[in-house]
Amino acid sequence: MFRRLYDWTLSLASRPAAPYALGAVSFAESSFFPVPPDIMVVPMGLARPDRVWFYAFITTVTSVLGGLFGYAIGALLYDSVGQWLFRIYGLTQGAEAFRAAYAEYGHWVILLKGLTPIPYKLVTITSGFAGYDLFWFTVLSIITRGARFFLLAALLGRYGPAIKGVIDTHFNKVMAGLAATIVGGFVAFKYLF
Repeated sequence: MFRRLYDWTLSLASRPAAPYALGAVSFAESSFFPVPPDIMVVPMGLARPDRVWFYAFITTVTSVLGGLFGYAIGALLYDSVGQWLFRIYGLTQGAEAFRAAYAEYGHWVILLKGLTPIPYKLVTITSGFAGYDLFWFTVLSIITRGARFFLLAALLGRYGPAIKGVIDTHFNKVMAGLAATIVGGFVAFKYLF
């Protein structure tokens, strides 16, 4: 199943709708969707190395816009939608501790969590219900999400053929590592906060 998804994403890169699909996944991941956009950026960047910087730009912009939507969920709808999302992920207790951390470490929380496997939607929703300054939230989101996706683009641009060879040869191990990273991000959020 994952192999077909990977092959489909590779073929998607040649279609005109590719940036829109990537943007939709990136937007959704920053506010409610559990799967990071990297799963699309990597195969699309491998299939079209000439567009890897464009994909990083699209992912950054739509991730920040999705982050603003997540912020709005936290600020305006936390009692309904925000708590529901956190309950689905089993992270309600962690969210409260994360919220308390904003009083002392707000800037660092956004900068560091935007680069880690901890799901960014948890940062965006928590920023909204913690009442974190919207201007600084936006600036820090641009910095951290841009750093993450442009670093990924640089790695794909420099080591793309080698990365593709590893993925093609060890596909199941790579998928297991990706799944472990996603689950690990949720677990880290739950137990570290």
